[in-house]
Amino acid sequence: MAGYESPGECQEVERVLMNEPFCVWKDVYQVGGAALSHQADCSVYLVDCGDLVLIDAGAGLSVRRLVANIESLGFDMNRLKVIIATHAHIDHVGSLWQLREKFGAQVIAHVLDAEAIETGAGVGAEFYGLSYRPCPVDAKLKGPEDTLKYGPHELKALHIPGHTPGSLAVYVDMGKRVLFGQDVHGPYFPPGADPLQAKTSLRKLLDLQADILCEGHFGIFQPKDAVRKYIKGYLLSL
Repeated sequence: MAGYESPGECQEVERVLMNEPFCVWKDVYQVGGAALSHQADCSVYLVDCGDLVLIDAGAGLSVRRLVANIESLGFDMNRLKVIIATHAHIDHVGSLWQLREKFGAQVIAHVLDAEAIETGAGVGAEFYGLSYRPCPVDAKLKGPEDTLKYGPHELKALHIPGHTPGSLAVYVDMGKRVLFGQDVHGPYFPPGADPLQAKTSLRKLLDLQADILCEGHFGIFQPKDAVRKYIKGYLLSL
C-alpha cells in the first residue's frame, strides 16, 4: 500500500492489517484478498451502484468469507448483480460459479478469456493445486472499451491484453478516478502472456491518469503520482 493522504485513509490501512474489509473511496470497497479472505485469492473489490458489482471473485475456497465480509459492511448479498472477471486465472475466477449459482449474479468477461472461464483450460489451477469448476460467462465483451452502467455509476471496461489475451481493467469516476488495474505486475512472459501487448496496455493504463489504483494483488496506490510510478515501473521492466 502506498501514498495514503489522510488520517482516515491510514485507519483503513490498519483495518487491512486487522483482516477487515474496508472502504477504499466512496462507493468502492475491498472485500477479499490474501489478508482478507484466503491466501490464494486475488484482491476482490466491490462497487456499490445500488446493485452490487464485484471486480473478480477469488480462487474458490473463500466464498463464505467473501459473503461475510460484504455483509459486515452492511450490504445485502441479494443485491449482487454482476461480477466482472478481469482475466481467466483461477485466483480471480475460481469462485465465479458459486456466486453465480447462489445469488444469480451475471458474469462478465472479455471474449478472449471467456473460453478458459467456461472450460477451465488455461486457468492455471494446477499451479495452485486447486480444482476448478467451469462457469458460464453471461456477457462477453469484445470492444477495446465497453461502458457498463449500473445506477449512478458508469464502469468502463478497457481491454488490456498482455497478462492474458482477454485481460480487462475497469475504471470509474466518482470524484476521483478509481482504476481496477488487475495484475499490473504481470507476469508477462509466455506461454499465455505477451510482453509486447503488455507494453501497449500499460501505456493505456498510464494514459487514464487514475487517482487511485486498486491492484490485483499488491494493494491500493494513491495519489495519482504513486499510481503512475507503480505502473511505469512495470512498463520500464519490459
